[in-house]
Amino acid sequence: MADKTLEHIAIIMDGNGRWAKKQGLVRNAGHKKGAQTLLEIAKAAKNTGVKYLTVYAFSTENWKRSDEEISGLMNLLREYLDKNFEDLKKNDIRIIFIGEKYMLDADIVAKMDALEQETRKNKGMTLQVALSYGSRQEIVHAAKKAAELVAKGDIMPEDINENMFSKLLYTSDIPDPDLVIRTSGEQRISNYLLWQIAYSELFFTNTLWPDFTEKELINIVENFKTRERRYGKA
Repeated sequence: MADKTLEHIAIIMDGNGRWAKKQGLVRNAGHKKGAQTLLEIAKAAKNTGVKYLTVYAFSTENWKRSDEEISGLMNLLREYLDKNFEDLKKNDIRIIFIGEKYMLDADIVAKMDALEQETRKNKGMTLQVALSYGSRQEIVHAAKKAAELVAKGDIMPEDINENMFSKLLYTSDIPDPDLVIRTSGEQRISNYLLWQIAYSELFFTNTLWPDFTEKELINIVENFKTRERRYGKA
């Protein structure tokens, strides 16, 4: 079982394109393999006792990629929403999505909404998928909601505090991550959960996401247990 202080893991799934290049394949082959890895790691995370897993699937900045790559990613997403998430549903995993849904095609949003509805009563673990997501955009969205509440007279400016503001974020019902993992050797956050990871432990691995395994996840969880989290205290 995971340590009681490890309730929520967040992962930046990086390296699909580089994995495909190393294999002599097109980039979207890396994305397909990476999607399979996500299904395996989600089940592995549940088996460790973690209650929440948040993964960075597609950022708002990723819309700047080539039309061919984006089209391939969206078709892959359609396939997984139709078929491959069935296994997670059978494993009692609740699935939710956060991000700028309006940027996605209507049929994809409909599939996302249906999957959230179908898994809403699952209790084993919550898989939160950040899709068309950017943390700065999320914070701006929350600030606008707070301003609207003030303008309507529902709250006073002095009512706005960290706790209240957190409830206006997309992750309002989810505790902040205890641990953030980024694969592929890059050591940056890339506009991911900037508010929520203020006191998260960070772990960077050189492993490309499609090669990330349950064994490596367990090793990282064990490493987390050895760390002392001070939250600013001496």
